[in-house]
Amino acid sequence: MSDAATGLTLRTPEGRPYLFDPGALSLELLPTGGPGALARYEVLHDPADMVRWAGESRLPNGLDPVVDAEEVAAARALRDAIRQLAGDRAHGRPLCPSSLAVVNAAAAQEPPAPRIAPDGTRDWVPGATGTQLLSAVARDAVDLITGPYAHRIRECGSHDCSLLFVDTSRPGRRRWCAMERCGNRNKVRAHRARQYEGEEGES
Repeated sequence: MSDAATGLTLRTPEGRPYLFDPGALSLELLPTGGPGALARYEVLHDPADMVRWAGESRLPNGLDPVVDAEEVAAARALRDAIRQLAGDRAHGRPLCPSSLAVVNAAAAQEPPAPRIAPDGTRDWVPGATGTQLLSAVARDAVDLITGPYAHRIRECGSHDCSLLFVDTSRPGRRRWCAMERCGNRNKVRAHRARQYEGEEGES
């Protein structure tokens, strides 16, 4: 699991952008779509889409990935397996065996290769394959699902949002995918409910 503070820019159904920080590289793959009702959010259609996602994610810069169509299909399969396992952890369910197999198979592949740059800093061998990118994502998922924050995996508390995130806040009371999205919507909803109850009490 990456400790780097970052985030993804997502959009509401109305088109308004908001920042969503899921707290882990592997969970950054989940908002790209999914099966069933999530298919309408699908953005991983071709290799260019996967390269674009990699550039927006916590993956390091300088990988200059080269991705093929089969690796895009593998990315969608890995994404769905991670969603299942993270949801299992969030809701206290046994881990799905078939999803474990997908994540473990991806994690067993070689990740992107690091190197020392001429200036002595850490760099990456360019031309990483899609398989190498997915290995890094899967290894992050292994660390997350088995690590100290496994019990902090949450699903957004809004009734119409299923985004998953790691609650890395000190008190461990994060409820929403993003305060500017679901947090504020639920605050407004609660305020209106209190106003309505007050009006009912006065009548």
